[in-house]
Formats: sequence, C-alpha cells, structure tokens
Amino acid sequence: MKIFVHGVPDTPAMWEPLLGELGKDAGETLCPALPGFSVPVPDGFDCTKEAYADWLVGIIETEHARHGEVDLVGHDWGALLVVRAACLRPDLVRSWAVSNALPEQDYKWHRTARIFQTPLLGELFMALTSRKRLTEAFVQSGVPREIGEIEAQHWDRSMKSSILKLYRSAKHVASEWAKDLDRLPDRGMVFWGDDDPFVPVETAERFCQHTGVPLHRCGNTGHWSVVERAGKFADLLRSHWA
Repeated sequence: MKIFVHGVPDTPAMWEPLLGELGKDAGETLCPALPGFSVPVPDGFDCTKEAYADWLVGIIETEHARHGEVDLVGHDWGALLVVRAACLRPDLVRSWAVSNALPEQDYKWHRTARIFQTPLLGELFMALTSRKRLTEAFVQSGVPREIGEIEAQHWDRSMKSSILKLYRSAKHVASEWAKDLDRLPDRGMVFWGDDDPFVPVETAERFCQHTGVPLHRCGNTGHWSVVERAGKFADLLRSHWA
C-alpha cells in the first residue's frame, strides 16, 4: 500500500497530477485528508504535531495489518509527518519519499509560519485571507488553477483553526524530531524545488548529508515541486519502489 500525505494548506486533491502520471504504477493507494483539512476534526483531537503524527501512525498500522509494509510519500507538513511516522514505526515502512519540508535541526521557520505561531497576528492573517486570494497564491506557486480552486473551497474555519494549532505546537519541531532521525528506514528519498520560498534547498542538503539518503533537486521549481514536476517525481518514485 502506498500512502500519500498532503501538507498545509492542502487537501488530497494536490496528488491528482502525480497519481495521473503514475497511472497503474501507483498500485494500491491511499490519500488521507489530515483532520481539519476537508474532513471534520474528530472529538478529542487537538491538532498538535504529535496528534497528527499519531494519526498517521494509526493509518500505517491499519494498512500494514491489511497489506504488509507500506510506502510513504509526503509533501510539506505531510513530509514532516512521514519522516516522523517512519521514525516511530520503522518496522512497518518499506520506503519513504518526501518533498519540500524536513525536520532538520538547523532550519528556522519561514515568515508565514512565524505569523501562524503568533497569537492575534495569526488570527488576523486567517481573517484577511479569502478563498480567492488563496487560489491565486496556489496558481502563482505552480499549482493548476482547477486544483487550487478545489483546495481553496476547503479554506474554512476548521482548516484555519487546525493550521494555527498545528504551527503553535511546532515551534521547536526541528530539534524535537531531528533527534530520532537515526531510526529512519534506509530506503528514503528527498525531492526538492530549488526555488522554494519557504524552505531553502540548503535544508534538504544538510538533511541528506546527515541521513545519507539521495536528494533530487529541480531547478526553476518552487514549493509545490511534486505538482509542477509530477512527471519527473513519478519516474523517480517508480525507480524508488522497484
């Protein structure tokens, strides 16, 4: 089973270009929506980084019981969660591949993340960001308009609240999660858009030097490299899974 984990402020719709490129090579796939991101937040779920990591581990455990070892693919916060889950349950993970976010101990949060982490300022940002504005931000970042519009439809109170809680729980995620990287399964891969305005490629270079996993860089590509270069990423995944 191959599990694709999206990030923030995305929904599973972001995987459509990649899955289209993979075709039958994707095999059995699961693209779960993070709680609060186009699906309701379960009772008692506090939307912290640990809650989302435990949520993903639960999915991995369920799918492993049904199908055996899983292959994980993550982007943005989905990448952070994939790495964390693989560290927590390396025995269940056959391979992992992530893009444009990593728990790397020297990484400093980008400006928008720091806004999210600041009380009142984060709420003001959310109040001033309309669905139309979010759609245009997606399009300017290389996401097809039709997907950007689908994603922006879910920009509601639940997603906004979930994002603020997640980021406020994660001020020190780099140092807290990087300490367990020695538990990562060896079969990993990092795919990166060199022009990412949120997480510089140097973060990926340091992470890959530390872990020994391969880094595949894409020039003239930004944060949504897995969408902009879906074909290239699909080819790399085929080799990675083979």
